[in-house]
Amino acid sequence: MIDYYAKIGNNSGRRKIKSRIMLFLCVTAAMIAILPLVYIFFYTTLQGASSLNLAFFTELPKPVGEEGGGMANAIIGTGILVGIGSVFGIPVGIMAGIYVTEYSKSIFANIIKFVTDVLSGIPSIIIGIFTYGLIVVPMQRFSAYAGGFALGLLMIPTVTRITEEMLKLVPHTLREAALALGIPRWKTTLMIVLRTASGGIITGILLAVARAAGETAPLLFTSFGNSFWSSALDGPMASIPVQIFNYAISPYDEWHRKAWAGAFVLIALVFVISLIVRLATRNKFSQSA
Repeated sequence: MIDYYAKIGNNSGRRKIKSRIMLFLCVTAAMIAILPLVYIFFYTTLQGASSLNLAFFTELPKPVGEEGGGMANAIIGTGILVGIGSVFGIPVGIMAGIYVTEYSKSIFANIIKFVTDVLSGIPSIIIGIFTYGLIVVPMQRFSAYAGGFALGLLMIPTVTRITEEMLKLVPHTLREAALALGIPRWKTTLMIVLRTASGGIITGILLAVARAAGETAPLLFTSFGNSFWSSALDGPMASIPVQIFNYAISPYDEWHRKAWAGAFVLIALVFVISLIVRLATRNKFSQSA
């Protein structure tokens, strides 16, 4: 009997050691995954925050040789381009995700899944070239419409996949209960299932917007860029990624500092939006619980 309890004690000790080793390995892996992101964030902050001032947010870019200026037109242009892309990409992605989830056994749903996987793996520059041939060439000019369309295409696979996965997490008993009460299937999907998964879908939309806001290659072929104020959606429009690209490849130190400042603004914008959405969805879930 004593040997039996001693054996149990030894096994328990070995399990605790293995558990601590695995915990240490998991924490180490998590730190390795987070460290590059933390380094990029703080290094960009260190390089870019010192170049920020009020003029950066209110003035246009200065010509070569003149100090000062800012990226006000690029900041507004990025918001417009992402807005156009969101109006196009987000509804299409959500509707595709709903169809793939609710009609998963149909052939068309499998085709949508395959196309979504292919689209998510296509380099963004290919999306830019495709949009260039589809919109820019027929219009014979670069435009915000083309840039927004390209960004919308990049949003679709992310929104579709996240919507699909979030809807799969909704219990089938919830759908069955709604259908048993006589609620039509379309109303059950939109008013009950979709609202239940809204927190995760919003997170997916945020990821799509963050990816689109930082894309440069598609915009080089579509909206191109603009050094002046422009509210015409059928003409070239400035954006932060393109402005950062143009400044970064230039030989001028002043423009390099502006490029770091633009990168910091872009990262800070994504960070703040992510934080706000996380807090909003957390409060919503805590209240519903």
